[in-house]
Parts: sequence; structure tokens; C-alpha cells
Amino acid sequence: MTSLAIDNIGGLWIWGNYPQQSNEGGLSFVSTFAPSPVKDLLGYTVMKVACGTEHIVALVSTEKILCYSWGGNKHGQLGLGDTQSRHCPEIVETFNQDSPWEIYEVACGSLHTALLARKKAPPPSDTHESTCWTFGLGENGQLGHGTTKNAMSPQQVNGLPDSVSLISVDCGLFHTSVLSSSGEAWSWGMERGLGLCPGARVSAVSGDAVSPLLISCSEQNAKFDKPVQVACGAAHTVLVAKDGYEMWSWGRGRSGVLGNGKTDDCLTPTRVLWPEVTEDDKQVETKANDSEETKTEEKDSKQDENLEKMKVLESRLSAMEQYASILHGSIFGKPFEEKEIPMSLQNSGTFDVAKEWETMLESADQGRLVRLEMFYRNMLSGVKDKLMKKRIQEVMKECLNPFSSK
Repeated sequence: MTSLAIDNIGGLWIWGNYPQQSNEGGLSFVSTFAPSPVKDLLGYTVMKVACGTEHIVALVSTEKILCYSWGGNKHGQLGLGDTQSRHCPEIVETFNQDSPWEIYEVACGSLHTALLARKKAPPPSDTHESTCWTFGLGENGQLGHGTTKNAMSPQQVNGLPDSVSLISVDCGLFHTSVLSSSGEAWSWGMERGLGLCPGARVSAVSGDAVSPLLISCSEQNAKFDKPVQVACGAAHTVLVAKDGYEMWSWGRGRSGVLGNGKTDDCLTPTRVLWPEVTEDDKQVETKANDSEETKTEEKDSKQDENLEKMKVLESRLSAMEQYASILHGSIFGKPFEEKEIPMSLQNSGTFDVAKEWETMLESADQGRLVRLEMFYRNMLSGVKDKLMKKRIQEVMKECLNPFSSK
């Protein structure tokens, strides 16, 4: 009864049942009706998160990916070495900063946890050893340790091949499933690892699987082609293959959750059925493609328009820079530099002429002041000469006009 989400900057949010410390010092759950941040992880980048019935496990990126857990811990499902519940996230020490293992996947069952971790081999091999670790409730074999005992700290699932590269893990209520990059799938836990709860409507299943069992794609092939991901419901499993174009399912089939057209429990993987593509579907897809093409063309046109505007602005900026450089050079005898942009213009985008003139005079050395005075005198002299010439021209015109009229 808890929901969690990771936002686009790695912040973790929680709503529903929120674990917190009770007045007696234990753990209690308070209902929250809108998402609120997990304050203990503010400032960290949360990569992945999973939750069980009463516990939460998150993978957090620091110098390496660390594992934090909190919530109910009656069966050791937090992996902290005891059965004491926590209302705040704590690091699972097995995978601390000094550990040679780094976690990359996490999943929670009802009362147990599964992790995938890899250990980088020393050069020159540079290969990655991939392993599955589990902890928490083990009475149905869901930990895969060969027993039905609980585990309070992470332990490796030893029934998997040593050289396997695991890409996905998930947990049902009381079973666990993993998938390798080569297409091999294993399950363990309740009712031979199928996750079937007591009362399964098949007689061939008997007993819980305490170690990983290989799930074959078919009688002829033990591997799923181009595997992508495995996911577990409460008592069933779904596997995505063929780069996302094929799905298989097995386990409890009630309510039609296996998607194979039946409601029977299924011991072996069967394909999830998809409706045949109709002409209407094709037309909808064609319209969608046309719409995307139109959007792409409009986007390209807008980009071209923006590029033209940028070229015009760059041309104007270049002209202004040349003008500023010439003016600055004529006054101060050296090219204009960016550091000489007035502070008021840098900070606010507006130019306070009086203030900047006063500031410039206050900070100017003797040489700059002399050059300013010379520039001012020359400029004033030039202006006076121009005024005098214009006045003479006007007088001459006034004198000549009477003669020209005759």
C-alpha cells in the first residue's frame, strides 16, 4: 500500500503508507494522500526503487551505487543484519563504498528482497561477474539458498551458473525470477518456483523450489530469443523477448492474467496472444506516421527560420562590436575588451551613463585621464570648426542669393 516515484533529477517521492517512528519507538505507517519527498535522500540521485508489503529498497548513486533500505524488517528483508525495523533509510553494508560489488537491479517480494550485482574483474580481462543476492523471508524457498531459512543479510544465490550475465530480476509474493542476457530464465520459491499459491488447479506441481530451476522456453529450446526483461505478479511471471516483440507467461492464470486466452494455471511458458493487425489499425498507424512526418517538417522549418534569425543577429552583433572597438580605440588607444563592459550593464542589462562615467573617472589613472582630456579637446575643436564652416556657408548663401536673383 505504498507508491514511490523517481523524478527527472533523481529525487525520490512517496505516498500512501509512509513508514515513520511511533511514539513507543517502533515503526508505524501513516497515510499520505499526495507525493512528498523522502527527505533523508534529498540531494542524492536515486537510480531505482522497489517496495514490498512493508519495506522499501532504493539504489542511490554517489561515488558508486549504494543500497538503502527502510521500513518493516521482521524477517530481515532490509538486509541490515537484524530484524529491527527502520523508519529512515540505512545503507546495506554488504554493498558499501569499500565493497567490490556494485548493484544494478533491485526487486522486492512481499517479505524478501532480491538484488543483481556485478564485480569488475582486474585487467586485462575487464569482464564482469554477475550475481543475484537475496535476503528476508525464506520459508517458501524464495531466497534460493537451498533452505527455507530466513536471511538477515544479503547472500548469493549459488544455484546459478558462475559465468552468467544477469539482466533482469523480479519478485512475486513468494517467488523470484531472473533472466540472463543469453535468454536463460530461472525461478525459485513457492510451488516449484512458479509462485502458485496453495490451491493451485494443477496436480503436477508439488513442493517449493529452494534453489533456482531453469524455465525452458519449449521442449526443444531452453532459451528465450533476444531477452529483454522478466516481471512477476503476485503468483505469475511474464518474460519479454525478441527485443520486445514477443511475450511469454506462466504461473497462476486466474482472471486471465497470463494473456494466453485461458484462465488455467500454467506450468510452462506460453505465448501471450496479441490480436491480428486489422486494416483499421494500419490506417491509424499510417495517420500517426503522417502526423509525425508533418510535425518533423514543421520542426525543421522552424529550426531553419531560427537559424536565419540567428544569422541576422550575429551580423548585427558583429557590426556593433566593430563600432564599439573603433570608438573605444579612438578614445583610449587600445582595442575594446569584454572585461571593460560597464558593471551596471553586466548586472542588470541597463546602462547608467552618469554613474558609469563617474566610476570610470574615479578609477582612471593619470595616463587615461590625460588621453580623455586630449580626446575631449580634439573633439570639441572639431565640432567648433564644423560649426564655423557651416555658419560661413550660410552667410555666403545669404550674400549671394540677392545677386543670383538678379
